Amino acid sequence: MAEPKIRLVVLFGGQSAEHEVSRISARHVLAAVDTRRFDVDPVAITKDGRWLLADETKRALAAGADSLPDALPTTGTSMEPLQALSPRDAGEQIVVFPLLHGPLGEDGTVQGLLELAGVPYVGCGVLSSALAMDKAMAKAVFAGAGIPQAAYMSFHADEFADTQLPERLVTALGLPIFVKPANMGSSIGVSKAHDVHELHAAIVTALTYDEWVVCEETIDGREIECAVLGNRSPRASVPGEIEPGAEFYDYDDKYFAGAAKMMVPAAVPADVAADIEVLAVQAYQALRCEGLARVDFFYESTGRGLLVNEINTMPGFTPVSMYPKMWEASGLSYRDLITELAELAIERSQRRRRRVD
Repeated sequence: MAEPKIRLVVLFGGQSAEHEVSRISARHVLAAVDTRRFDVDPVAITKDGRWLLADETKRALAAGADSLPDALPTTGTSMEPLQALSPRDAGEQIVVFPLLHGPLGEDGTVQGLLELAGVPYVGCGVLSSALAMDKAMAKAVFAGAGIPQAAYMSFHADEFADTQLPERLVTALGLPIFVKPANMGSSIGVSKAHDVHELHAAIVTALTYDEWVVCEETIDGREIECAVLGNRSPRASVPGEIEPGAEFYDYDDKYFAGAAKMMVPAAVPADVAADIEVLAVQAYQALRCEGLARVDFFYESTGRGLLVNEINTMPGFTPVSMYPKMWEASGLSYRDLITELAELAIERSQRRRRRVD
């Protein structure tokens, strides 16, 4: 007798500036999911926070994966969040795949809702999601754990009233300086400032996305990434490398210009690749990540070596995104990756429930 299927609720859209990226990721997950194991319910979250059963997407999925649009529409029948997360009958197993990028989705907020609902979900928990989204706090944790990283300073919008702040940043970090909103992904709101005038403008830009700002020294090094998968015993993929098509790997270069080059595996010596994998797992565990995350590095081959840049707890998830590509190069297919993530979600939920039941 065949095992009952798991209902996989794929959440996509969301209220962050990465709404469109989420719709593209979700389209590819829905097209690849193993329908022998899963019944899929696509649920859209609109930019104003409404939850919708994505009827049009579900009909397209029933007609075959090729019928899905390139980016899933955030339209459908209105529903309450807990309605989307409730079993349809006794004994039904639900797993939620929150394919949400950025604030109000990847930052622990939706994860908290899913914890309260008692539903297994793919990816990091509340604490690790919140820490990884807030680059300033993640860097503080890395510093405490002895994880090597670039020099940085962070500050609140209130401190921008200090006219001496830009000069202090230049003194501490040199020029050019990277300026980022602390809570954002996909390089949205990120600028590279070459002088004090550009630095002031870059801070203004970052503050349109978040009230906390992170400034970092510029690293003259290669951009290396590594995918990590697992709960209490995570494993790392082979590393990959990004060669930006612009001055740095910005939003347009990631999603529109297509000029960036992605090399998997990265062309680094075997001992460096091994060090990357070890350090990726250490960074992952320092933030108490589970499920999945992509760890981004700078590599100064003639300087400080490997420096952790940041962790992305819900990286881009199309078949040509770096996270799935690194696992494919490590022997794990896109479809099998989705299945393993669902299994990890169930394992973690069962382990945690034993602590509260």
